Amino acid sequence: MKILFVEDNPTIAKGLCYSLAQNHYDTIWVDSCLKAREILSKNVFDLLLLDVTLPDGNGFQLYQEIQDMVKIPTIFLTAKDEEEDVICGLELGADDYITKPFSTKEVLLRISKILSRQERGKKVIIEGITFDVDKQTVYSDGVEIVLTSLERKILFYLIQNKNKVVTRESLLDKIWEWTGNDVEDNTITVYMKRIRKKLEKEIIITLKGMGYRIDE
Repeated sequence: MKILFVEDNPTIAKGLCYSLAQNHYDTIWVDSCLKAREILSKNVFDLLLLDVTLPDGNGFQLYQEIQDMVKIPTIFLTAKDEEEDVICGLELGADDYITKPFSTKEVLLRISKILSRQERGKKVIIEGITFDVDKQTVYSDGVEIVLTSLERKILFYLIQNKNKVVTRESLLDKIWEWTGNDVEDNTITVYMKRIRKKLEKEIIITLKGMGYRIDE
C-alpha cells in the first residue's frame, strides 16, 4: 500500500513514517501543498494522510483539488478538533478524521480499516489460484482449498501484503494477535509447509533470513 503523507511538522512526520515503514506501508512524506501536487502528478497512491493547516494552503482545499483529479481514500490529521471542522472534512468525502495529538496505533488501526474496505469484494488470482478477499476463501480451478482458521489468516496476511516481504517476526506478532498465544519460530515453518502442500503451487516465495512474499 502506497501512502502520501502531507504534514509540515517534521517530528510528527518522521515518527509516523517510521511506524508506517515497520508495518510494510510504502510512504512518501511532503510538507506542503505545492510538493503534494508535484508528487501526485508523477505517482499513484492508495491512501492520503493529510494535515489541514499547511504553510502554503488549506488541507480541505487541497483535498478537493486532488479528488477532482483522482479519487484517493483520505484521512485528515490535524490539531483542529472543533466539531465544524470534523463535519467539514467528512462532508467533503474524507474517509476518516483524526485529531492531534494521536497515537500511532490509532492511525494504523484507521488505515487498516480503510484497507479492509478497499479489499472487500476483491478477488486476487495468482497462477490459477483464486483468493476471494471478501469471503476469505481460496479456490483452485473452482474447487475450494480447505484451510484451518490460522492457515487462512496467515495466507491472507501474505495476500494483503502481496509483492512485499512479510517477515517471520511480523507473522509471529500476528499469530499472537489472532490467538493470544506465543509460538516458537519453527511454528511458522510448519504452517508454511502445510499451506504450500494444500495450494499445490509454489506461489509463496521464501527469502532466507528475511521472510516470505507472494507476488501478483
